[in-house]
Amino acid sequence: LCSECGQSHLVLDNHLYNFQDEVDDELICHICLQPLLQPMDTPCGHTYCFKCLENFMQEYSFCPMDRKKLSFQQCHKSSLLVRNLLDKLLVLCPFKAECQQTMQRCELEAHLHNRCPGFKKYKSELQRKKNPISKGKEDPPTKGETNAPKDAEVPSGGSSLVAESSGAAVVSLGTAEPGLVNPAFEETEEGENLPHRTSLVAETTTIEIHREDPEEELGMRIVGGKDTPLGNIVVQEVLQDSVIAADGRIAPGDHILEVNGVNISSVTHCQAVSFLRHPGPVLHLMVLQEKGFSNKAAQQDSGSANREVIHVTLIKRDRSEPLGIKLIRKTDEAGIFILDLLEGGLAAKNGRLSRNDRVLSINGQDLRQGTPEAAAQIIQTTESRVNFVILRQPGVQLPEPAEDGSSSNSSSSSSSSNGGSPVHHRRRLDQNHYRRKSTYQKGYASHEKTVAIKKEPKESLGITIGGGRDNKNKLPIYVTSVQPIGCLFRDGRIKRGDVLLSINGIDLTHLNYYEAVSALKSNAASHSVTLKALEILSLNLPEAPLDIREQGFSWSPLWITWLGLPSYLHFCQDIVLSKGNLESWGFSIVGGFEESKGNQPFFIKTIVPGTPAFRDRKLKCGDEIVAVNGVPAIGMSNAELIPMLKEQRNRVTLTVVSWPGSLV
Repeated sequence: LCSECGQSHLVLDNHLYNFQDEVDDELICHICLQPLLQPMDTPCGHTYCFKCLENFMQEYSFCPMDRKKLSFQQCHKSSLLVRNLLDKLLVLCPFKAECQQTMQRCELEAHLHNRCPGFKKYKSELQRKKNPISKGKEDPPTKGETNAPKDAEVPSGGSSLVAESSGAAVVSLGTAEPGLVNPAFEETEEGENLPHRTSLVAETTTIEIHREDPEEELGMRIVGGKDTPLGNIVVQEVLQDSVIAADGRIAPGDHILEVNGVNISSVTHCQAVSFLRHPGPVLHLMVLQEKGFSNKAAQQDSGSANREVIHVTLIKRDRSEPLGIKLIRKTDEAGIFILDLLEGGLAAKNGRLSRNDRVLSINGQDLRQGTPEAAAQIIQTTESRVNFVILRQPGVQLPEPAEDGSSSNSSSSSSSSNGGSPVHHRRRLDQNHYRRKSTYQKGYASHEKTVAIKKEPKESLGITIGGGRDNKNKLPIYVTSVQPIGCLFRDGRIKRGDVLLSINGIDLTHLNYYEAVSALKSNAASHSVTLKALEILSLNLPEAPLDIREQGFSWSPLWITWLGLPSYLHFCQDIVLSKGNLESWGFSIVGGFEESKGNQPFFIKTIVPGTPAFRDRKLKCGDEIVAVNGVPAIGMSNAELIPMLKEQRNRVTLTVVSWPGSLV
């Protein structure tokens, strides 16, 4: 039964209530034909339940009533007056046999958990039938019965959820995490009968960086951001002889969670660059570092019998509200634990969760062998109520119930990943470029332009360039500066960051750096020059003035701008990985086709120390996977790509596009 309304319904469906009186038609949702829940207004003047409208808009792009064009982003919460009217509707307690009380709809939940004898009896019976501790000892989850977050791979062979996700061992649960799949972390079938199961270990570390020159670059490249499928900010590369390299504690693959006390786990890529480029003599970084797989035997909760199981519910005002919880994996005990409650956050105000509590489940999903990132995924897909079941050491006093109250939760909010879905057979492309939709960008678009100018024969173009196909990232030629002495500065149409396609009909897209310099110089000697270039435009005006903050930094395009390039400018390279029968590939991926987001590229998010991907050294965080063994990944969902990677027993060829991370 649902812990909020006391009735049985699907998790994704609205709550059910027994209303005492007939409800006015003006307060009825015309999708579900029930009194409105979390009402949302459309620009055309209609009102629907939040869940009803959200589900409807995933399939259609018009208003259900008048069929006018509509997107979910155009809708907004109904007025406080309407919401209060709905909350004051009178409902009957669903436990009629033991309780005949009537109350306002907004009071039903508190009534069930604090005063209703029927619900108290139900909880007692449920606790006797289903003890989560004993079940954890006697009945570990198997593939057939384990629920996993959407788009996360369910490991085969009865291995626990620890294999499913490792992107972060400490995650601020306000972070929006896209669907994470980890074909790398799955145990092979041969591993089923091994006496030990592998666990992925990750730790958070606070690092203090000192700079003699407050303006000096840190010397690392970063990828990711909430406006990309990667979600978190990830270190792609540490430059030699840099401040970060001299410190020696930060390595590629580390996730940067905080900068000088500011949480950057849910900011855009440009915002993260701005935080990390901020000058100062001392920089405090909180980073998450993968430590690799431990081969300890799966540990049981030897002391669980003496611990207390507690049910806690936190209520978010909207989906994006953070809970203010930080979770961590321990190296000596399975599961996830509360590391900290952020002061002033929702969890801290509620007062019922404590540091070192072990999270057994969230919204009915078993997390006894789970990961913090899996927990973040569940919370982000939850609209309002987040139900925790936690295990607490004896002697820890539970505070008096806060206003939100506590609740038990017997429903499941997860959906299996369909890891066994058949792989669609696709035509193998024997070419260097794998075409997908011309660009993928979050806030960036490309525009091709032709610039024809008249000039004096000896007059310089006045530009400097970077890139070239001899560059380690195989970049196209791009403009790094426009000098105030040349004819292009006077013309004004060629800008820093433009990708140069051709000059006087000579193709520049396949040249190395020195060939491009030679071509530009030789053609600059003529009276007229025609340049074709690609300009990458920022669609997010508030983030455009990054140049202002780049003084003192050697300029190069931001990582996210490269994602706006059309596929014909991508240089694909094959990376061949080999592994033993009992090894994992050692990387995690995010992205892929989703109904709500359409086609997204697959990106490498995590590379685990000590694995084949780590030892090979060619694969980097932020690399885009465009094909597996020659089969294009465009249009695939996680459920399609996962089996393809599973099938590769000892060798796999990944075709990737590698863009340099943003320099900070």
